[in-house]
Amino acid sequence: MKKNILKGISLIGFLFLSFQLLAQERILIHSHNDYQRRVPLYQAYSQQLSSIEIDIYERNGELVVAHDRHEVATAKTIDELYIEPIVGFFKDNGGKPWADSENTFSILVDLKTPANPTLDILTEKLAKYQEVFNVEKNPYGVKVIISGNRPDPKDFHKYPSFIYFDGDKLDYTEKELEKIAMISFSLKENADWNGKGMFKKPHQEKVEALIEGVHRLGKPIRFWAAPDGVNAWNKLHTMGVDYINTDMPEACADFFRNFANKNYTIAGHDSDSDDETQRYKKLDKVTANFEGFKNKKLQLSKTIDIYQPTYKNDGSQKKVKNVILLIGDGTGLNQLQVAATANNPGYKNGQGLSIFNMKYLGFHNTSAQDSYTTDSAAGGSALATGELHDNRHISMSNTGESYPSLTDYMYNAGYACGVITLGNLADATPAAFYGHATERDDSDKITEYLLEGKLTLLNGSGMNVFTKRADGRDILKELENKGYRIATEIDDINDDNKKVICVDESMELAATEESLELLAEATKEGIEKLTKTNNKGFFLMVEGAKIDYAGHANSLPGSIVETLSFDLAVAEALKFADQNGETLVIVTGDHETGGLTLVDGDVKTGHITARYMTDDHTAQMLPVFAYGPGASEFIGVYKNTEIFHKIMKVKGLSKNKK
Repeated sequence: MKKNILKGISLIGFLFLSFQLLAQERILIHSHNDYQRRVPLYQAYSQQLSSIEIDIYERNGELVVAHDRHEVATAKTIDELYIEPIVGFFKDNGGKPWADSENTFSILVDLKTPANPTLDILTEKLAKYQEVFNVEKNPYGVKVIISGNRPDPKDFHKYPSFIYFDGDKLDYTEKELEKIAMISFSLKENADWNGKGMFKKPHQEKVEALIEGVHRLGKPIRFWAAPDGVNAWNKLHTMGVDYINTDMPEACADFFRNFANKNYTIAGHDSDSDDETQRYKKLDKVTANFEGFKNKKLQLSKTIDIYQPTYKNDGSQKKVKNVILLIGDGTGLNQLQVAATANNPGYKNGQGLSIFNMKYLGFHNTSAQDSYTTDSAAGGSALATGELHDNRHISMSNTGESYPSLTDYMYNAGYACGVITLGNLADATPAAFYGHATERDDSDKITEYLLEGKLTLLNGSGMNVFTKRADGRDILKELENKGYRIATEIDDINDDNKKVICVDESMELAATEESLELLAEATKEGIEKLTKTNNKGFFLMVEGAKIDYAGHANSLPGSIVETLSFDLAVAEALKFADQNGETLVIVTGDHETGGLTLVDGDVKTGHITARYMTDDHTAQMLPVFAYGPGASEFIGVYKNTEIFHKIMKVKGLSKNKK
């Protein structure tokens, strides 16, 4: 394999916000007014939240949990709602809150009646269970923090060591600070912000000053009376707020869960990524062995260069000799946008992707024949054949009729044909351009069609689809008898003028900085192969397969790195189109995967925060980018099947079913 990886890539400085997320850091979530939850304590506890708020009143020598005084008469005691269940957790879990976790949590007890006697009664109750409520005796214990009607700060030290306090100012003495566990302010009193967009500048400066002041004291900060929602949580976290205040514990926990997979910055610090491997959750037969996206390996130190086309023949009516169709599996507009944002900090290098330098743009609807949401089989087959398909069908009708693909028509017209995928060569999308089946997992039947010899080049991973056939046949030997040379590295594609099936298993792995140019190299080698073996012209399909895998795995870093890898392949196609002058380049996807939604970002650093709405495909409309002669045919909105017909039109070919 070639080792000239990442040539011409420009270095970005290590720009990162001082309080930006560290992936290994636990994000602290505070269950505000927890007792008002439908199931107090247990909702926050089930999400392993880090802080739970309890408002208490003294009632005839007992402590009851209530928000307003009129609720006190019928309110339940703190013992039955909180103390007894928490003690039970520790008993069941060997002295820890959770048996399977090292996490701990605090209770923020808001005194609604005077500290004397309310706090004295509470202290007496908790003293019975110091193995649970004293962090000096048990490092996994619950930290008890007192808010509301606190005693005078000068008296904080008079209370037992297991009692801490919630501060509400910045001017504490050193001795008083020893008893302060956190400092809380009302956001409403410091900023006029409803959670949409960003603060007004003076208010943002005021909030930032409070955050900086609290951190200078070495304490965490919390804002109550804060907007509650994804944008608000993310903004406050990004600004450096330590405890995120929420009345929606499950939703907030879900947003911050696996947060490393919802954030990405090129040239971020290595410590910003953990060792977690995010795996592909929706496996089909030929992709079942994919090892997943390992966060540490997805950290790029540099951006990639983007190619600036000449536009010399762009949109002209000149003859189209060659067609290069690049398909980003699972790639919608948001997958492209997050990659462009990460690759273009400060908007310093144009559009951020070579794809975005293609001026002719359309959109296609991806729905399958039998479902509003397509899979790769029906989606890829629609692009390949111009016919609607049921899901799981590979270029074949639901009655078993084989639909000829672009490869069939191009081959019959005398053109060289190639298929390249950065994934398994028998997976649905590449298979749609050379095989036929009513079941995408039937790799034996699909690869049987290779014996027809219509491909000059097939390149991808997946030697097992040849060597582990159910019928035990040595199909590789049969393919060699049909004139194919079997290669195992993309460097060997152009060793001779024979037709080649190149099974390079490195193409099965998630892209990393070292392998980022692998698909681009394969594309370059493939173009060379097809050009030198046929003077009439060629058709080449190139698939960026694992953008889809990243969507299924809900890995934003994986999606960005795979999309950048795909964009480098697009750049190679555009370079050739400019050199050749008779080549049409088309870039699109077969469907979107994951319902990727952009939450926020920073154009100065290229940091992006985004989340997935599902681990499956969606029915989003997809962009179609075109460049070169005939590119103007691809503007507008149309069905995915029309891409086939538009290619046939610019090539002057007619569609006849077999």
